[in-house]
Amino acid sequence: MLSLGIDIGGTFTDLVLLDAGSGRATIWKESTTPDDPARGALAGTRAVLAKAGARPEEIGRVVHATTLFTNALIERKGAPTGLLTTAGFEDVLEIGRERKYELYDIFIEMPKALVPRPWRRGAPERLAPDGSIERPLDLDAALREVASLVEQGIESLAICFLHAHANPVHERQVAEAVAARFPHLSLSLSSDIAPEIREYPRASTTVANAYVRPLAETYLARLEAELKTAGIPGGLFLMLSNGGLTHVAEARRAPVQLLESGPAAGALAGAWFGRKAGLDRVLAFDMGGTTAKLALVDGGEPLVAWGFEAARERRFLRGSGLPIQIATVELIEIGAGGGSIARRSGLGTLNVGPESSGAQPGPACYGRGGTAPTVTDADLALGYLNADFFLGGAMRIDAGAAAAALGGLAGALGVAEERAAFGVHDVVNENMAGAARVAIAERGRIPAEYALLATGGAAPVHAWHVARKLGIRRVVCPPGAGAGSTIGMLMAPARVDRAASFHQPLAGADLAEAGRIFAALEAESLAVLAGSGADAEKREIRRLADMRYAGQGSEITIALPEALEEAAIRAAFEAAYRALFARTPPGAAIQFVTLRLSLTAPMPGAGNRLALPRHAGGEARKGSRAVFFPEAAARLETAVWDRYALSPGDSVPGPAVFEEDESTFVIGPGAVARVLEDGSILAEITA
Repeated sequence: MLSLGIDIGGTFTDLVLLDAGSGRATIWKESTTPDDPARGALAGTRAVLAKAGARPEEIGRVVHATTLFTNALIERKGAPTGLLTTAGFEDVLEIGRERKYELYDIFIEMPKALVPRPWRRGAPERLAPDGSIERPLDLDAALREVASLVEQGIESLAICFLHAHANPVHERQVAEAVAARFPHLSLSLSSDIAPEIREYPRASTTVANAYVRPLAETYLARLEAELKTAGIPGGLFLMLSNGGLTHVAEARRAPVQLLESGPAAGALAGAWFGRKAGLDRVLAFDMGGTTAKLALVDGGEPLVAWGFEAARERRFLRGSGLPIQIATVELIEIGAGGGSIARRSGLGTLNVGPESSGAQPGPACYGRGGTAPTVTDADLALGYLNADFFLGGAMRIDAGAAAAALGGLAGALGVAEERAAFGVHDVVNENMAGAARVAIAERGRIPAEYALLATGGAAPVHAWHVARKLGIRRVVCPPGAGAGSTIGMLMAPARVDRAASFHQPLAGADLAEAGRIFAALEAESLAVLAGSGADAEKREIRRLADMRYAGQGSEITIALPEALEEAAIRAAFEAAYRALFARTPPGAAIQFVTLRLSLTAPMPGAGNRLALPRHAGGEARKGSRAVFFPEAAARLETAVWDRYALSPGDSVPGPAVFEEDESTFVIGPGAVARVLEDGSILAEITA
């Protein structure tokens, strides 16, 4: 059985065809078609099948990640959406946390609500914080409000009542009545999507789900149908933000879970290749054509957070986006991508990004009409990239257009062209290194404890210089790095994350009730898992809890001990708290807030090895070219190697360039690279 992975990025759509038995993989990059992402994905599917000499009917499953739903939030291109909430709470989306992300900015732009004020309606009802009914639901009044919204053109409705995380009864009564009266209206309930405390994040998450759900239902139905039309019998599975897979029905129900699917796959790839290389701590560095992300991998697994921000007003400022309460691989957006545009700022300095040339027109060197200088243009001008071997020679590159674009930038800055080109490259690297330093320090670690593992088309070009800035001595470039996220998807397990409110003090907590809640969450998760075809007999279950000291406004998530006993839970919480904050407040009472269950199970067709094409016995050294290295402040004549002709155990001194079809790995002087058993190249700084 073959597995097909499809990752639609901002510039390229990456496809990998994997034979799980032999590990044989075929990789293809297709230009993304922003007007219709499915068109590029299907064109790439035909191309990768032709390259592999395979037939559509041999594909047993398709695994997919997409930025489509994230882009819909950013660009405000979701469905017309209404919100039905408790009367008096219609303005929660705009009140938010009543906190400015830039305290002294008098022109600050706060995140705009996805639902305009006229489409936010209140229903007469009220629950107490413990879920008891203070005011019964007036169902007729609620239905009148919904009818009015439908008349005004809404296609999707979010239902988010006060304290519904503690008792979903009113939300479900309304949903049942609305579904019967308006069967074509898409519904999202906060008690289903985000059953957790805090009204604003819960409402924001539910509204985001409602906003993209009609788009998800249409897109996934169409993609499924077109894959069947193409003769592919295998089922379609979606990559989730939590680093696991799910089936189409679950993705249609809660597409908000897919918002970070592509970047999460990059982190999974970093973890998988890190384990193969025998590395316990890895910084998974994924840089493509549009963005770059970093994920910390400890103990062979990426860290998971229980919320993030989408559609930020200021890309790198926390608090400037829409809070989304879902399980997600903990990702740090650390810079720009290969298509990010460089320009002179109003102060005369060099700025790179966040604007991107995207897939159309792309960097100037793509020859598709782009004239703005980009990171890829700079990398080409510095000798890191080979104009005659871009995508293995499948894509023609115009070095003259890149030089012209960079010449204009150099003129605007008043510097030489080479200095302008390296300035673009170095600014991006410094931005990424700076963000990585902060992320690592926040976790009480130092960069030197990690190896930097690069995936994505652009990361292997930049990884060496980013590592030097961070003081990291080991850099890994796995095989097929240019399609690393897609490879990560194909190795991913099925995963289900569920949460339930449990607001009790630890001292005297009803731990038997906690056990019953976990049992219910496990049963619910197994029902979802059944639709994926995963091996439930080999499932792994983690029980977690959000906990805090009484009086605190935020929680930490801890893994609970096997035995739900007060002393053991207290010890686990205090150990986790000390690891983050170095000390615990004496005599403070500990509280439960939320219980969480994470279930994973292996997917059929998920391989445990990767075998890319090799030129065994071929000439490994392709030649040399002049490459700029800041260590020498000059261009050095640098050996260029055919990665496919290298064998495990081979050792290569730096400076060196390793070329494969989808990416290029660059190491500087003072380095020694060796090929590991799995085909990864491990470069270490020796001087």
